[in-house]
Amino acid sequence: MNPPTPVKVSFVLWILSGLVLMAGFGFTLTARQEIVDTLIDMNTDPRVTDEQIASGTTSLLWVLFIGAVVFAALFALFAYKAREGTRSARTVLTVLAAIVLIFQMILFSNLITLAAAFLAIVATVLMYLPGVAHYFPKVSKSLR
Repeated sequence: MNPPTPVKVSFVLWILSGLVLMAGFGFTLTARQEIVDTLIDMNTDPRVTDEQIASGTTSLLWVLFIGAVVFAALFALFAYKAREGTRSARTVLTVLAAIVLIFQMILFSNLITLAAAFLAIVATVLMYLPGVAHYFPKVSKSLR
């Protein structure tokens, strides 16, 4: 069965969201020194050295970038499965979109990563439109 147009658009938006998320955290990684300088200026604990702040911040930014790459891969995988009509893939993508949105509220967000979260939310909404409900059929209890 050919996917409905909203599902096709959702697939493209998921791919774009993953790419934009990687770009956003890549941009944050390039601003590492500014972030380190700001955190050093904000530090009020004499037990925490400037080197510890720099090292910890660098590690965190790399972890966030690698996480963005992983999320982009998960977006692509599950968006592909959702485009095939897999209902559980739609559910996984919904959870991933929620996680991305929460991360944007907690960690180093910028306009680029916020755009990625927005794209993920729009992609999620498209998969739940009433016109595409038939494309994600419920699995009957006898098949479970």
